[in-house]
Amino acid sequence: MIKVMIAGAYGRMGREVTKAVLAADDLQLVGAVDSMGKGTDVGVLVASEPIGITIADNLSEEIKRTSPEVVVDFTVPKSVYENTMTYLDAGVFPVVGTTGLSQEAIEEITERSENIGVGGLIAPNFAMGAVLMMRFAAEASRFFPNVEIIELHHDQKVDAPSGTAIITAEKILEQREDFQQGPHDEIENIASVRGGKMTGGIRIHSVRLPGLVAHQEVLFGGLGQTLSIRHDTINRESFMPGVLLAVRKVKELKKIVYGLDKLLFE
Repeated sequence: MIKVMIAGAYGRMGREVTKAVLAADDLQLVGAVDSMGKGTDVGVLVASEPIGITIADNLSEEIKRTSPEVVVDFTVPKSVYENTMTYLDAGVFPVVGTTGLSQEAIEEITERSENIGVGGLIAPNFAMGAVLMMRFAAEASRFFPNVEIIELHHDQKVDAPSGTAIITAEKILEQREDFQQGPHDEIENIASVRGGKMTGGIRIHSVRLPGLVAHQEVLFGGLGQTLSIRHDTINRESFMPGVLLAVRKVKELKKIVYGLDKLLFE
């Protein structure tokens, strides 16, 4: 049995992770932390019977009290950096789904984990289909260098662009060199109407609307043709197989890795 704590347990993703962990025969939920819902029994929170595990609001104290082996973090961008450092310093393996970490922060976390010898995973998306979408897009960019990314999420998502869009662009840039797309003297009559431009010339467009969950389309243009690679998350249950895979494999890692594909394909 792997002892698991959930950080961000009161949120929508945290509740889905709670249900998934409770349903797994090889995982044991030992603790739950959130800045909201203190004292709430997580069993009741996910529409079942009380299980005697209530939400705490002090991460360090709850780690000491419950001694988890793995912490699944779906909190908020402003706290995830400090949270992850806390996990590593306590010798706990983090599975981080919270987005919004800068590249510098990821590098610092990775260096700390390597020095301590405690592995972990930071993944912007845990849906298997999304991982395949990114892989297919990177392969397609070898033949279609003209590409733009459109990511669509619910209106409560606080960071833009999404972590999935960023890592997709990074994987594309691993396959092709910087590429001048469109005219050098392109004019935007409304600032940023053409989306954000990453190093390498890839444009990313972010849409935030109620009714959406998580969606991404990678559009390629070529001579007389276009190619579209799209993934749609219909509900948050789609992330759970990837989360559980990470929980089961993360203890094998000696440092933080970025992206679920590192566990699937490497």
